[in-house]
Amino acid sequence: MNETHKTVRLPNVIEALIPILVMVALMLYVFGGDSGYDGAHMPLIIGITVACLIGRLCGHTFSDMLAGMLDRLNASMEAILILLTVGLLVSSFMISGTIPALIYYGLNLLTPQLFLPVGAILVGIVGLACGSSWTATATIGIAFMTIGAGLGISPALTAGMVISGAYVGDKFSPLSDTTNLAAAVSGTGLFDHVTAMVSTTGPVFIIALILYAILGMNINVSNYDPTIAAGIQESLAANFNLTPLVLLPILVIIIVCVMRVPGLPGVMISVLTGVVFALIFQNKGYTLGDMFNILHYGPELQTGNAFVDEALAKGGMDHQMWTINLILLAVSFGGALERCGSVDRLFGGIKNRINSVGSLVATTMLTSIFCDAAMCDQFLGIGVPAPLYADKYDELGLARNMLSRTLEDAGTLWAVMFPWTACGAYQMNTLGISPFAYFPFAFVNLLNPIFAAAMAFMGRNIFWADGSYTNIFGKTVMKKAAEAPEEAHRIAMKALEEGRAAGKIPQLSK
Repeated sequence: MNETHKTVRLPNVIEALIPILVMVALMLYVFGGDSGYDGAHMPLIIGITVACLIGRLCGHTFSDMLAGMLDRLNASMEAILILLTVGLLVSSFMISGTIPALIYYGLNLLTPQLFLPVGAILVGIVGLACGSSWTATATIGIAFMTIGAGLGISPALTAGMVISGAYVGDKFSPLSDTTNLAAAVSGTGLFDHVTAMVSTTGPVFIIALILYAILGMNINVSNYDPTIAAGIQESLAANFNLTPLVLLPILVIIIVCVMRVPGLPGVMISVLTGVVFALIFQNKGYTLGDMFNILHYGPELQTGNAFVDEALAKGGMDHQMWTINLILLAVSFGGALERCGSVDRLFGGIKNRINSVGSLVATTMLTSIFCDAAMCDQFLGIGVPAPLYADKYDELGLARNMLSRTLEDAGTLWAVMFPWTACGAYQMNTLGISPFAYFPFAFVNLLNPIFAAAMAFMGRNIFWADGSYTNIFGKTVMKKAAEAPEEAHRIAMKALEEGRAAGKIPQLSK
């Protein structure tokens, strides 16, 4: 019996761009004006449909396209399950009094002038401890949004500060999923990767703190109405037992992370802690059914202060479903684009035109940002460019942690800048502010790729295959060599020796 096999081919450039252009055009329609619709879900569904049609045109069966989407969904399921449990965590921290206490004491301790730089540091510490920007914004981030409003500070500015701090902590944390992913796909060590990230995100965070301090000193304090803060505190004190002991669940999160408990059980331990503290300290007479309702649908708080009720109307597993639906669609769209060949067609030949460290770093970051925006997921913003450019880093004599650092400098930090990505949708839903509004004030996320590219074009802040490092002052000093696959390291070392002999790569400083 003879079977006819249809040849599978790569799409041409126009075919590769069609699903992306359709999706982006629909996103601009939805988010760029008064469309009457405020979600990214329907544009993504149409984008997936178009990508499948292009795949079919190029010889793929629907089963093959579906397999590509399911592969990507399978890789993202742990993050989705964690997102569900984060909804439980927020609810438990609301009814335990932990988040209300953070707001209450924060209004006592912070002034409009100190709020932004101190807030960025504190959010960063929580993000570092728990290894998750999402958990940081859903707990202390929500508290700071309310504190900022009580101090008369623009919600967009506060959200930008919270995002900056949360993502610095996330990037520096060895517990972070994106930190581990970037190291893994680059073939380097986790702590080699973290060390490399400090060289870009560290200086940028200092710049951001200076900018936040300047903005804080110039905040128009006439907008600060102390009666708003006093009203918030009175309402919280009347409805919650705000003993400092209810802040201990935050410490539990930190301990769980320091002990390197995996993400899902770690969050569930924190949820259980919040529930126990609610039963011990808040004396609300919760039944088991009440607790199930609160964890599932979120707390229904009626404090008598409309501002507080709106600010604390967060949490619950059901509250996360809008974002989870979007993540499922976004990841499916990215998987469909990969499977139909759009990614290979658009980026496969670019690296052949790269001949300098600066252009390689810039191209890697632009590809990551493109994948964030077009494929709607930060994991794809990290995972797609890595195999495309890894051998080019070797050919230029670079260390593999230079690749991993570059992937995070853009792929992680810019994913939150688009409201249709998984990260952007989550943060918009959590903080109540569109990424388009907080974008100008998320200084770490905004400036990190610019700083990294500028340094690379200047021939500075570069990690080489032999362990040498050209710092931001242009001096090349020897440090510990980063882990790399054996063959990749051999190629990189040969390229490094040839580059130094030709005077194209700096010698060690004397």
